Amino acid sequence: MKSSPIPRGFLLANPLHFIALGFGTGLSPVAPGTVGTVVGLPLFLLLGVFDVAVQWGAIILLFAFGCHVCEVAGRALGVSDHGGIVWDEIVAYCMVLMTVPHHWVWWLAAFAAFRFFDIVKPWPIGWLDRRFKNGFGVMVDDLMAAIYAVVVLALAQRMF
Repeated sequence: MKSSPIPRGFLLANPLHFIALGFGTGLSPVAPGTVGTVVGLPLFLLLGVFDVAVQWGAIILLFAFGCHVCEVAGRALGVSDHGGIVWDEIVAYCMVLMTVPHHWVWWLAAFAAFRFFDIVKPWPIGWLDRRFKNGFGVMVDDLMAAIYAVVVLALAQRMF
């Protein structure tokens, strides 16, 4: 689904817009969700200096904050889940990274698995995406895609 263009100046009009648009990555003319997902890696590396409990607490807070950020940006854009809103991908990918070994191959596998489930939207991801048209809805379908990716990657870790 193609989203309408983001108005000039929108990114910097409100700090919440800047965050929702993934610090500008959501403005990518090609695959903004995929481009925005990449920002999850530096976020993961920043959180990596903390204890695992703090990291998971931060993910929970970033998810809750994301519900608000995505709601504000979606309302301002007139589309609840505009393609340029990528904070949901960032937080979800960061979550997946927390569950795999610290190696670039696993990080790449995490990226591929998460993007696959976020794009294909198997049940209940697609249902959640259609059901909730607000900031929570923007965040929750990516949370489910992350959970699917975590399960697949956990199985792959057992095999390798």
